[in-house]
Amino acid sequence: MEPNYRRCISCRVTGPKHLFWRVTRVSPSGEIQLDQGSGRSAYLCPQVGCLQVAQRKNRLGRALKAAVPQEVYQGLWQRLQTKAL
Repeated sequence: MEPNYRRCISCRVTGPKHLFWRVTRVSPSGEIQLDQGSGRSAYLCPQVGCLQVAQRKNRLGRALKAAVPQEVYQGLWQRLQTKAL
């Protein structure tokens, strides 16, 4: 069985789904969550450059068609810091 491929919304690199972070706008509540829930999803590489571009250019917000709270970005930055350690 072939792996599911996804594309980073920032750098546009394609790869297996497990290599990316998943950010989801849960339906019907519209809440933005990391790695869980069903609804509209966007995928992001776990790299500093991709996260910076996604935040600066509002790529998550446009991909999810919703406003992304700062807490979501803070959670992603924390994940990136713990990954680097």
